[in-house]
Amino acid sequence: MVQPRILILGAPGAGKGTQSANIVDEFDVDHITTGDALRANKGMDLSDMDTEYDTPGEYMDQGELVPDKVVNAIVDEALSQADGFVLDGYPRNLDQAEELEDMTDLDVVLYLDVDEEELVHRLTGRRLDPETGDIYHVEYNPPEDADVEARLEQREDDTEETVRERLRVYEENTEPVVEYYDEKGTLERIDGNQAPDAVWESVEETISDAA
Repeated sequence: MVQPRILILGAPGAGKGTQSANIVDEFDVDHITTGDALRANKGMDLSDMDTEYDTPGEYMDQGELVPDKVVNAIVDEALSQADGFVLDGYPRNLDQAEELEDMTDLDVVLYLDVDEEELVHRLTGRRLDPETGDIYHVEYNPPEDADVEARLEQREDDTEETVRERLRVYEENTEPVVEYYDEKGTLERIDGNQAPDAVWESVEETISDAA
């Protein structure tokens, strides 16, 4: 099989990271995220783009949002170096979706469709071990060690108020991207409310049928 070119979409907590890791293992493709691509190209020369800074790293060092045209260039570079990929975290808006059309031809667009209340439950139940950085969940993945359980903390961005705001922002910015691919007829909806193994079965079958 030729290595597939996959875009995976879904709200925070939908399971994109888990399923992307499965896709990488099963289909031998690169996992491309905007964060990783930015970090890998911090020194990229932007002097010909008429931007405020000459490298992506300068935006990151200043804590400023990297402009869309810089993100587009970095994603384009990452895609050009991959024979097959699962793209995660891009596009985040319609302009980026249209840019992506010029960068590559996608074999399949996966959308992990999860109910909002389930997303809230997943995200607010996450706990961080401050000593190791490991992430647990009070219901789905509690630690076996009582000492670890006692020191777990909830991150500020996992409180219910913050989670609901993140989901609102996601829907406002990224739902139009979902509709864009749906109208093009390339979107494959996956029931993300299922257990991870069941979601993976659906994901694997969908990619195999499309690739």
